Amino acid sequence: AGDVTVLRGLLRVIRDFGASLVCCHSTKAGFLGRLAARLAGVPAVFTVHGWGFSEGVPAMRRAAVLRAERLAAGWADRIICVSEYDRDLALRHGVARPEQMVVVPNGVPPVGEELRARPGEGSPVRLVMVARFEAPKDHLLLLRALGGLVAPEWELWLVGDGRLEEKARREAAGLGLKDRVRFLGPRHDVPELLARCHVFVLTSHWEGLPLTVLEAMRAGLPVVASDVGGVREAVADGETGFLVPRGDAARLRQRLRLLLEDPALRARMGAAGHAHWRERFTLDRMLRHTQAVYREVLDRAFRRRPAPAR
Repeated sequence: AGDVTVLRGLLRVIRDFGASLVCCHSTKAGFLGRLAARLAGVPAVFTVHGWGFSEGVPAMRRAAVLRAERLAAGWADRIICVSEYDRDLALRHGVARPEQMVVVPNGVPPVGEELRARPGEGSPVRLVMVARFEAPKDHLLLLRALGGLVAPEWELWLVGDGRLEEKARREAAGLGLKDRVRFLGPRHDVPELLARCHVFVLTSHWEGLPLTVLEAMRAGLPVVASDVGGVREAVADGETGFLVPRGDAARLRQRLRLLLEDPALRARMGAAGHAHWRERFTLDRMLRHTQAVYREVLDRAFRRRPAPAR
């Protein structure tokens, strides 16, 4: 009943607003938005921020989402994927036609020089992870990797909240990390926090192309992240940070130790990450490419319209 109510509401908004194009994001909103657009006879563009059938998603959920996406794909004039990984995954699973999909990587806006981090300077070394305490993320992996690292001196900032936060708090206490791990909750000053840190970490079960990784690169931080989804399209392993196999605590601990012990490596990787962000992941670049897709769909829709009767 809830989805039917939402669908009716979307149809009313499309018709009352006189929409020429429906743009929708994420799994549930993307399904209902595309269906509403189809029923209203309006073109639609769907942006994928990581498929719900990605590797790492629980099997039952993956199967259900895959069926839904195969059905809904035909309701979109274009599908924007934020990573090549997502485009390739859709092709492998027969979700959409190659010509229907286009890759437009995520982007984040620039910030002032005062928000650039100095990862090679200062002590203790401050690690930061900005992520919801929800199923896609793997805070416990990070805590277990850090449980084996005593020196050099470090502390971890965890930004975000969610249903799994209490479990992470218990894990930190059980590993004897309570005094080294700070749970900062949801924050509106993430750029300022990143500027005060030395290493950004994102441990995940699955991802699209995480904005937090791009924000960390913009700040000039080296990034250590799980090698899932489109993460490797942002993080150049061994150059701007390190990629770690999903769930591999030992490899994660080893990579973190390298950065904790080597200020020059942190500085070098952070500078390379900032240059990589400036070249490929700015907001302006993302907007230009996204607007071009919207214009293409609208132009095609206008050409298909019947000429007015004379």
